[in-house]
Amino acid sequence: MNQMQVYRKVKALTGKTPSQFIRSYRLQKGLELLQKGELNISEIAYDVGFTDPSYFSRVFQKEFGKSPSDFIK
Repeated sequence: MNQMQVYRKVKALTGKTPSQFIRSYRLQKGLELLQKGELNISEIAYDVGFTDPSYFSRVFQKEFGKSPSDFIK
């Protein structure tokens, strides 16, 4: 498959672009880690592949409607 075919297939299956789909997956993993309560927000942001914890918090809030600190046990 070429890049455009992958893009179209992912978009058709998920309704999201490949980058949006990957970001959503990483945010979901971040949510799971937050609910475990073993790491702080910055550590979780780095663990799931974000290089900027403030960007992680911004997109997390946009995705879930709550800030990451709202999910900490």
